[in-house]
Amino acid sequence: MAGGFEDPSAEVLAEAAAAFGLLAAAPRLHIMWALAQGESDVSHLADRVGGALPAVSQHLSKLKLAGLVRSRREGRRQIYYVGDPDVVTVVRVMVGQLAQRAAQAPAAAGGLQGTGA
Repeated sequence: MAGGFEDPSAEVLAEAAAAFGLLAAAPRLHIMWALAQGESDVSHLADRVGGALPAVSQHLSKLKLAGLVRSRREGRRQIYYVGDPDVVTVVRVMVGQLAQRAAQAPAAAGGLQGTGA
């Protein structure tokens, strides 16, 4: 126990690493950011994130398999929404902090690039 917290189990750490691994791709992170603002179908997401429809659909499939995104049918369209609000909190905090830093010090915007993170 360190700092009042018990170490998580190996299974929990592996699951967290897998979720972070999925979010390590900029397009999937952008999709999660967009879905944090509200639900959407794949064509609107593709327009918003600037990706090709098949690529965005593939990213959504991976996020859905991991339980980070869910979907429901609405007529002929599949509507996607956030499956885990806690992940949205992590995404908002990380992206928000980095955006704020970039706005304050444009020269330091690439602070995490090249760190192996």
